[in-house]
Amino acid sequence: MTVISANTPYAEVIGDPIKHSKSPLIHGFWLQKLGIVAEYRANHVLAEGLGAYFDARRDDPDWRGCNITIPHKVAALDHVLDPGGVRDSIGAINTVFRNEQGVVCGTNTDAAGFFAPIAEEDWAGRSAVVIGAGGAARAILFALAQADIGHITLLARSPLKATALLAHFGLKGKVLPMDARIPAADLLVNTSPLGMTGQPPLDIDLAPLPEDAIVYDIVYTPLETALLRAAAQRELATVDGLDMLIGQAAFAFELFFGSAPPADCEDELRSLLLK
Repeated sequence: MTVISANTPYAEVIGDPIKHSKSPLIHGFWLQKLGIVAEYRANHVLAEGLGAYFDARRDDPDWRGCNITIPHKVAALDHVLDPGGVRDSIGAINTVFRNEQGVVCGTNTDAAGFFAPIAEEDWAGRSAVVIGAGGAARAILFALAQADIGHITLLARSPLKATALLAHFGLKGKVLPMDARIPAADLLVNTSPLGMTGQPPLDIDLAPLPEDAIVYDIVYTPLETALLRAAAQRELATVDGLDMLIGQAAFAFELFFGSAPPADCEDELRSLLLK
């Protein structure tokens, strides 16, 4: 585990793998802009070490919390308080923080971060294709259910797990295998790690999508994934992974450090992240 400087407030992102994470750049940028003396680190935590991680951090007065990435978003619920009932709603957390009483709590900022870039659209009664059924998919399905989406086609490796997710969120739809041909839809979202650097490619034929469809890939390493390149070739509207990443990070940053991120430097931040 990462060793943190004594007496310095800090937060971190945990996962396996973790080297790809841009969260330290984002939070470090905001800390510097606001003049907050604190640190934000990446910490490689294996599944078998998740309980020990929280045991060690819970009694550390300098630890402000952590963001959680693959594959710990569901398992982390077993190690924190869940005051917002996230287990019963989304079923996965991506942020752990200390509340006003110092108790370690979990929440999910992925749903709000995901939905922010497409919030101006009216999704009521419309259709979406969602690829993947992991922790990120849970937050995205929750957000789409709240937006009153009409129909979901969920591509997943485990049909039983995917069918249970649709039922959990009260969504109408169907489940297809990962290599199935997608139907026409207003929105396509890749919630899986496929297409990420070091992961297998995501091979999807976008031909069934209408001209006004939006293609949204939450993968951000690389930022321009093969999925987004294919969408651009068809002149479809696209949303890249930085939009969700920055959006969810902004909510988490305020929980960790008690201040909202600066609102007037997103272009500068995106330029930094693209270097």
